[in-house]
Amino acid sequence: MTIDDFLNQDTEWLRGTGPSANIVMSSRTRLARNIDKVPFSNWANKKQLEDVLNMVEDAVRRCSFLKNALFVRLKNLSEVDRIFLVERHLMSPEHAKNADYKALIVDPREMVSIMVNEEDHLRIQVMQSGLNLAECWHMINEIDTELSKSLSFAFSAKWGYLTACPTNVGTGLRGSTMLHLPALVFTGQIGKILQAISKLGMNVRGLYGEGTEAMGNIFQISNQISMGITEEDVVDNIERITNQLISREDATRKMLVTKNKEGLFDRVSRAYGTLKSAHIINSNETVALLSAIRLGVDLGIIKNMDRRTVNELFLLTQPAHLQKREGKLLNANERDVKRADIVKERLK
Repeated sequence: MTIDDFLNQDTEWLRGTGPSANIVMSSRTRLARNIDKVPFSNWANKKQLEDVLNMVEDAVRRCSFLKNALFVRLKNLSEVDRIFLVERHLMSPEHAKNADYKALIVDPREMVSIMVNEEDHLRIQVMQSGLNLAECWHMINEIDTELSKSLSFAFSAKWGYLTACPTNVGTGLRGSTMLHLPALVFTGQIGKILQAISKLGMNVRGLYGEGTEAMGNIFQISNQISMGITEEDVVDNIERITNQLISREDATRKMLVTKNKEGLFDRVSRAYGTLKSAHIINSNETVALLSAIRLGVDLGIIKNMDRRTVNELFLLTQPAHLQKREGKLLNANERDVKRADIVKERLK
């Protein structure tokens, strides 16, 4: 299995299936873990970081969940390949930087990935399509249990699992849902709603997590702390707030259909027409227009397309994916031309 194999398959969050998949694009759980008696990644020396890589690689080979997983050292990848993996939500933008002594482990279905020597020695991630947080937690808990048979994790009876960032101390669990909320954005409600969510102890981030913008009306909701709360409580709290957002977005979509049908149809139709006819288009505009089209598909305004096709276009039109498909580096103008061609081809 190689990085190039991922280009010819769907990544997990693209499937467009699972509970409430019309609004919840994906669910994710992530555990932060560190090897006992080894300094955190930012403090460890080169030998210690190399030792962590070797210990984790050996432990992964013993883990039944990761039996056929790809283990790749980031220093052996090109910059485009690293960005490609970020675009597929398999690792963070931060992990793609300073690639020495870092690795990524990915299972063949792209459901499980592990960043090695990011901020923590291990960042274990499980992602599924739709609202499936409980299932993600169940799976990541089993992986954590298996890995702990081969690796001794830094743990304090008082504080819980020890991590580089204090907000991850305790369970080390960060859960999140990625939601498509165009109706709340179109009607101007999203600002107050996100402020209220932040007051409830949740982080709101963009498409690619921390430090990124909410492109295409896509938002990630995650817990702020993991100490003094059980893993089940983390999952329950995120699910509760996510269900409230689903209800609000769904009600707003229905209101738009009944009270502003012409305006909604016009917005969707203009987006569809622009993408079908554009000869050159940048990434941000593409994502914004795809958001409107996805809403149109979910509401039955566009009938000759399914949600999965739109989800794929969110990914295939990203810069690294365009260059991987072409097998060469492209400048910004070349990417904008190629992006328009791919969108027109798929929308046929």
